[in-house]
Formats: sequence, C-alpha cells, structure tokens
Amino acid sequence: MNAVVEITNLYKTYKLGTVDVEVLKGINLSIQSGEFVSIMGPSGSGKSTLLYLIGGLDKPTSGSVKIKGKELAVMKDKEESIMRRREIGFVFQFYNLIPNLNVEENIMLPVLLDGKRIKDYRKKLDGLLEIVGLSDRRHHTPRELSGGQQQRVAIARALINEPDVILADEPIGNLDSKSGTEIMLLLKRINEEKGKTIIQVTHSKEAAEYGNRIIHVRDGRVEEI
Repeated sequence: MNAVVEITNLYKTYKLGTVDVEVLKGINLSIQSGEFVSIMGPSGSGKSTLLYLIGGLDKPTSGSVKIKGKELAVMKDKEESIMRRREIGFVFQFYNLIPNLNVEENIMLPVLLDGKRIKDYRKKLDGLLEIVGLSDRRHHTPRELSGGQQQRVAIARALINEPDVILADEPIGNLDSKSGTEIMLLLKRINEEKGKTIIQVTHSKEAAEYGNRIIHVRDGRVEEI
C-alpha cells in the first residue's frame, strides 16, 4: 500500500481576541491507500480540525499535509479547489444539500462546478443511485427524503468525481441508530468494493469500529495509532 495522506509535525493555532488557542500540537500521521480510518476523541480534542486540514478546508499554522504526495500548503487557491473537487469527497453531519435541487442535481453539483458535461456522467449517476439505494428517489428534493436518504445523496455526491479519498465528519451524528448502521455499512461497502480511502471523525465507538484502524486524538495530540 502507498501513503495517500501524510501529515508531518502539524500545528494549528486559532486566535481568540488576544489569546492563542493551540488546537493541534505536532500531529504526525500516515494513512495508506484503501484504509478505512476512524478518528476519535472528545469534543475540543482537535479531531474535526485535523479532518478539515486534510481536506484543505483550512490552513495549518505550521507543518505539512500531503495528499498523494502533493503538499497542500504550496498550492494556489485554484489548484487546491480543483484538488478538493477531483481527489477528495466530503460527507458532513448535516448533509449540506441544496434544498431546491433534486437528488440528481445535488449529486451532479461537483461535475457542474468542475465545468464538465453532465451527459457524460449519466451512466455513472445511474450506478451511484443504485449503490446508495435511491434510484426511485432521483427526482425528489431533500425535504422529501429522510435523514438517512439525504446522507446517501451526500455520499453519492462525494463519489461522482471518483476521488481517491472520502472524508466524513460525524457521518451518522444526525441519524437514528437504524439509519446510522445503514450508512456505516454503505461506507464500509464503498471502502471494500471500490477501494476508496475513508477517513471519518466520530464520537461513536460503534461507528469507529467499522474502520480497520482507530486513531485517538486528545488535547491536539495523537494518543494511539
């Protein structure tokens, strides 16, 4: 296996008024291609900050984050945006769907933003709708879907550009236990059958155990790998 994410001596400090709050304190971490990694830790441990830095949604104070050998810190904004659209898929706790767009349109958003032709992705869209079990809901808007169905749309959207890495921030944090189990089984299937590297942040021990490695973060440091 090859390292798809490499983190070296990573620090992140936020300024609250005149006070510096050190959130990450020298994280070193390597994640291999095809792994399903669960990052656990109490609130305020820095685990979500770590995920956002891996996804290029925030900038480190110091240290290095590399995705497939590419150093994020030296990328220009446009280059980093393209990398996020094509090489990373994001799944958030609250789905982040566009309310007035239907299922198909929400899934196709990354394709549209990337300036690609929608019609070239029709076959892939059909396949993803089948994988996430929403072929019969393709013309429904988010308000017509359950929470679990909305998260399935978000997962399909994350996969439409065939990224190597899926980042999931509390993917079942807003779901009941049955829907949560279904989403975790879906993510596990995507990891095993499609070979996608999945990195999830979670409070849930049950959700974490779907991964093949659990990383514990406390007070901005990795406790156990």
